Amino acid sequence: MKKGLFITFEGTDGCGKSTQLGLAAKYLEEKKIDIIKTRDPGGTALGCKIREILLNYDGNVAPYCELFLYLADRAQHIEEKILPALEDGKYVLCDRYVDSTMAYQGYARGLGAEQILKLNNIVSKSLMPELTFIFDVSTEIAAQRVGDKKDRLESEAEDFHRKVKEGYLELAEKFPQRIVVIDANRSIEEVHKDVARHLETILR
Repeated sequence: MKKGLFITFEGTDGCGKSTQLGLAAKYLEEKKIDIIKTRDPGGTALGCKIREILLNYDGNVAPYCELFLYLADRAQHIEEKILPALEDGKYVLCDRYVDSTMAYQGYARGLGAEQILKLNNIVSKSLMPELTFIFDVSTEIAAQRVGDKKDRLESEAEDFHRKVKEGYLELAEKFPQRIVVIDANRSIEEVHKDVARHLETILR
């Protein structure tokens, strides 16, 4: 049976990861590769309800409550969608995964990335991506791209987003075998060329 491939797209809000995931999907489809696109949180019907709470609940959400909502979403997502697709030999392109949880809840919320990774391994059956793109963008450019309409996490203070960015770069240093950092301050086309180059290496 042909083995699938798990690829994740990561970065701070406004980094352009969702746009790049869409372009990467088209690139792979043109090469006749069977793919699915999904997102974390919200990759399943149940996950969409959890995502609505995480991003739009207007009351206080305790940091550990927030963390376990993300992990609950991921447990359902992996069981229902990601693992079956990988077992079918598909390439799974996911908008955010465990690196987001480590960056946002681990570093920015101060819950500890190592602790989160251990908990994640329980709910994910230790499933990690073969390749992760982190789109690194300046806080100024990211803020311009997000605009005025912000969800609960996008509305966090600048210091929070600075810690998220620093967290991502630390993760890239810890896991260089799977994480590729892409300069996302450039045009969409220039960023996509970098992504395509790394995808081509995998396809070879």
